[in-house]
Amino acid sequence: MRALEGVWYAIRDRHTEIPDVVLILASGTEGKQARWGHHAPGRWHVADSDRTEIMVSGEGLRRTPAEVLGTLLHEATHALAEARDIQDTSRQGRYHNTRFRDLATELGIDVAKDDKFGWSITTVPDTTQAAYRAPLRALEKAMVLWRRDEITAPTATGKSSNLIAAICPCERTIRIARSSLEQAAVTCGACGGDFEPKAL
Repeated sequence: MRALEGVWYAIRDRHTEIPDVVLILASGTEGKQARWGHHAPGRWHVADSDRTEIMVSGEGLRRTPAEVLGTLLHEATHALAEARDIQDTSRQGRYHNTRFRDLATELGIDVAKDDKFGWSITTVPDTTQAAYRAPLRALEKAMVLWRRDEITAPTATGKSSNLIAAICPCERTIRIARSSLEQAAVTCGACGGDFEPKAL
């Protein structure tokens, strides 16, 4: 965290409009789309004022120091847009517009356009890496750990193919896993008879 904060302080030294923030490490693989970082204005209350949260993904620490610098500069671009009251994204903050692109260029990163997320593909040119040589060296020494991706169960869609139709003597039907029906009798509360697999 100290090394990441050192990079952020170096960014602020070069771009004084960028505010002080609360920097955190968290999971970036909990959702459908992996995230290397995020910018969340006003998330923290510190000493009678609100501060922006900048999250760096623990999973992203398996990348190179220059790529992590890219994440911090990307989020700093959002922070600069917030400080200047510039709308740099749309679609609930997912789509990065040309105003984001222009601010990113000002901070020394190259951004390429993604069809879904706009000007969001971030790379750090050699000149920018050279400008952050000392904090990058400290970050490289500190990057000896990274977080494993979250393992999430697949989301069920539609009816489960594991369920079968079962019918009782009074012709009430239910859907149930075949294994559950084979384990023990499932009795109908109306007629007292057992459910059996329904003939197709």
